[in-house]
Amino acid sequence: MRRNISLAVLLMALLMTFSAYAQKAHNPIVFADVPDMSMIRVGNTYYMSSTTMHMNPGVPIMKSTDLVNWEIVNYAYQTLGEMDELSLINGKSNYGRGSWASSIRYHNGMYYVATFAQTTGKTYIFKTNDIEKGKWQKSEFKPAFHDCSLVFDNNRAFLITGGGRLQIVELNDDLTGVKEGGINQVLIENASAPTEPNMLKAEGSQLFKHDGKYYLFNISWPRGKMRTVIVHRADNLFGPWEGRIALQDQGVAQGSIIDTPDGRWFAYLFQDHGAVGRIPFLVPMKWEDGWPVLGVNGKVPETLDLPANKSLIPGIVNNDEFTRKKGEPALPLVWQWNHNPDNKLWSVTERPGHLRLKTARIDTLFLKSRNMLTQRTFGPVCSGSTLLDVSKLRDGDFAGLCALQHKFGLVGVKVVGNSKYVYMVSNKTEKPTELQSIPLSQNKIYLKIECDFRDRTDVANFFYSLDGKKWNAIGASLKMEYTLQHFMGYRFGLYNYSSKNPGGYADFDYFHISDKISVNK
Repeated sequence: MRRNISLAVLLMALLMTFSAYAQKAHNPIVFADVPDMSMIRVGNTYYMSSTTMHMNPGVPIMKSTDLVNWEIVNYAYQTLGEMDELSLINGKSNYGRGSWASSIRYHNGMYYVATFAQTTGKTYIFKTNDIEKGKWQKSEFKPAFHDCSLVFDNNRAFLITGGGRLQIVELNDDLTGVKEGGINQVLIENASAPTEPNMLKAEGSQLFKHDGKYYLFNISWPRGKMRTVIVHRADNLFGPWEGRIALQDQGVAQGSIIDTPDGRWFAYLFQDHGAVGRIPFLVPMKWEDGWPVLGVNGKVPETLDLPANKSLIPGIVNNDEFTRKKGEPALPLVWQWNHNPDNKLWSVTERPGHLRLKTARIDTLFLKSRNMLTQRTFGPVCSGSTLLDVSKLRDGDFAGLCALQHKFGLVGVKVVGNSKYVYMVSNKTEKPTELQSIPLSQNKIYLKIECDFRDRTDVANFFYSLDGKKWNAIGASLKMEYTLQHFMGYRFGLYNYSSKNPGGYADFDYFHISDKISVNK
């Protein structure tokens, strides 16, 4: 009898613990690739910008009312320009580059985003008075100021930029370029000093002002240790600055701090989390002797005294039936193109209820093929699936669903002569290898990829179905790997390219994304 009572007490305790966990926010705040965050609060609403590199539209703007649950509401730009690298033409690409760390600010009724791009060698500043629905006005100028933090101070505007040796550069009044004769000087000679010796010098600057003092946050990577948060403090923007380590040995770094309307403080940072990418964390903080103290006893807690996390669907990723009502955008904001798209070669209206991807050139390599439409993968597990009509593919065409990174995986249909085949390709060895090919005698086929990021398993599995009910594994599992060649977490992608006879097209009936998979460990 006592044993039964003890078991019941234990079960009740477990249920209470689970219930308390379910009602609180937990880290990571977003289990998906949302790196280099910059954040502001305007009234009761938070806005965050992030990095999506070579994807377009670029610099996603996300909104939250609770610091935990976010939705994409805008992008700072549609394209950066028309260089060959940006558009995947003439054999050139923008992989691993594009626009990097941004800085979002609110000043005198206007919203600003500053970023830079190594590809173009330029710095960009975007502004709008309507961050959610407005268009952004773009200013661009040289040089590209690395990891620049936009600063408004005493009716002047500056950028803090650099790695290790940080500089401050004054902008002209309309923020369209560097101010002639303005401030242009070293701000901190060696911002990496608190963590030397380093593999990565202090970068990712984000400035915050509180109670009359300036706080500059940076990320560094000490040799033999994990990514680390450094903070410098000064009474004057131009110094002198004193620095210290704010959070270490947690692998959670790069960002700044944010306060809530009721007076609580948090740091927003990211963690390198394998193939899914760099994922956001919130870390409670407090003020001691005029310094921000991050963490709970120096640690990043699993749970937070904030509202519970909801699904990333539909705010960050979402299903799409490709049906559009009058006045609706052609593509929801969850979608991004791999590089600049050729807008003449895709449509959601030519065949209502379908995404049509057309070909107009020859591509012999998957990663050089244009008009690939992508969404993030997410953890701990997820799947992406589609129904593909291949009746209008031509000899030499390849169309289907991918797990996109440098070491990609594909499941799709290829046409060889008058015959069609379901195939699976792996680029795990950095040499695209077809692992299986099966004859296909029908024009519609269901495709699915399942991703497992639990405990950094980082494995993708590939499936096809002839009826949408019975799924068949094809090829082999892909051990996903985060590489600097692409510098982003894995994405699902819909693709169609021609290796022989351009002019065909593929019709995708839908894209469905889920937080469940069928394959267990």
